Amino acid sequence: MKLEEEIKQFKFENEKQKAILNIIYTANWISSIQHKIFKKHKITAPQYNVLRILRGKYPDPLTVSSIQERMLDKMSNASRLVDKLVEKNYAERSTCLYDRRQVDVVITEKGQKLLKLIEPELNTFHDDNMILSEKDAEQVNLALDKIRG
Repeated sequence: MKLEEEIKQFKFENEKQKAILNIIYTANWISSIQHKIFKKHKITAPQYNVLRILRGKYPDPLTVSSIQERMLDKMSNASRLVDKLVEKNYAERSTCLYDRRQVDVVITEKGQKLLKLIEPELNTFHDDNMILSEKDAEQVNLALDKIRG
């Protein structure tokens, strides 16, 4: 559905303003659907992001600051998210061997199993809703990278 119909606004200052609003609206739409998927598994989108980051480095650990650097939402509190994941036994924390002031974090087997459980649901959502061709998706990615400079 067109943005104009979704937000019931038919006049924009220019196409750039419309594009920004369209990006924000679409990001929120995607987030709300993903939120429902994560909620069923009793985690949040930022917690899911941390688990994916940890799995990407597994079996090597990451420090909390390294996790923060890699997060999609830079405003998230990585330390608090790690605490929640440790509480749920999805991650483990230990003192860094090289710097006792830092904490190493690694994904657990339970955390990996959770990701394997969630990912088919997310992939179904993506397959059903990302109706762009690979070429179109590549163009969107190039445009978004261009916006961020």
